[in-house]
Amino acid sequence: MGRREVLRAYLDKVWSVAALLLVLLAGGSLQADWDFSQISKRAEQLYGPLGDGRGRINDWQRLLQEQGGAKELAQLRAVNRFFNLRLRFRDDSQTWKVRDYWATPVEALFRGAADCEDYAIAKYFSLRQLGVSSAKLRITYVKALRLNQAHMVLTYYAHPQAMPLVLDNLIDAIEPASQRRDLLPVYSFNAEGLWLPGTGKQVGDSKKLSRWQDLLKKMRAEGFP
Repeated sequence: MGRREVLRAYLDKVWSVAALLLVLLAGGSLQADWDFSQISKRAEQLYGPLGDGRGRINDWQRLLQEQGGAKELAQLRAVNRFFNLRLRFRDDSQTWKVRDYWATPVEALFRGAADCEDYAIAKYFSLRQLGVSSAKLRITYVKALRLNQAHMVLTYYAHPQAMPLVLDNLIDAIEPASQRRDLLPVYSFNAEGLWLPGTGKQVGDSKKLSRWQDLLKKMRAEGFP
């Protein structure tokens, strides 16, 4: 191979790497396509006949297809509205006969019911699949002051120092955290780590959250990559 061919091969490789970096920077990560036919099949094997749940899962697929390429704020609104409308609030003790259970999005849509962490989890994975960077999303454990009880929401950071927006099942409006004085943050996490309120630094690893790891294991069993 001559010098010119070597140089051309080198430049082709450089441009390929640059293109990949641009995709990563724009979308936060490369998301593998979800095979919903396989996911529905696995869900039926795991949970039995899907019934009305099949329609809700199909609607979820359509939501992701329709919102692909939309602006992030539009995606936030669409995803928040979808799950707040399609899932009715129900305590884990009623749905799962246990005190605390973290359902996958498929489990929640199959049952048509969720409690606060299930809403946050479903919104998190939907937005990640739409290409929103994990760095912008945190599942946040709070105390709901008016209810005087533990609660969970999804928070979105437009940039690391931004005031987060709160996606909540208690209200449909997406509001800045500064306006949600009824919520007292305790800690937050995503796939990469754990944070305490008021700190911009990661203080732990989400791998230490056993319920989070159990959730990921269930999603893999359901056919998610």
